[in-house]
Amino acid sequence: MSAGFPDFRLGNVLATSFTGTLSERHGNAVERIPTPHRLVDWLAVNGLAVDSCTAVQLDLARELRESIHAAATASALQDALPASAVQVINDRSAQGRAAAILTPEGERHWLLGSASSVEDALGVIAADAISVIAGERDGKLALCASPTCLAAFFDTSQSRTRRWCDMNTCGNRQKKARFNANQRRNPRSPE
Repeated sequence: MSAGFPDFRLGNVLATSFTGTLSERHGNAVERIPTPHRLVDWLAVNGLAVDSCTAVQLDLARELRESIHAAATASALQDALPASAVQVINDRSAQGRAAAILTPEGERHWLLGSASSVEDALGVIAADAISVIAGERDGKLALCASPTCLAAFFDTSQSRTRRWCDMNTCGNRQKKARFNANQRRNPRSPE
């Protein structure tokens, strides 16, 4: 990965992992795709390798990311989906020309158009968002319990009661804060 940039937060669901390229939305926001090249890196890590990316394509990607976040958040809260977000997701899905292919190992991969364009990759991400938001997959959309994060994530746990988008960041941060608060309330006496 490119030095000097924050690490990617990877997950099992493409659409919600993509929304995680902007984290801590309600705190000190962390932009994980600040440059076109960084978007190229993120796409490659997620099996959607493209040759290059322009600033305009980065803007399209960020617009899609925020639209997915808005729609996923509304869905998790069981609110009406924002019409503008739905329109962006649908537009990006329709503009992509990627095809699903089956590997000899029985896995699905994406074949992007001959130009390996960012628009094709965004189409794949938008299609994934549609399947998640439409409830076509086994799991449910939820929001991270961290007050500075509130990221939308797809909960596939058996009980569907997961609280954190990522246990290694938000979950551990909250557990540490709770532990420290308990230590302040109940200090141990020296032995």
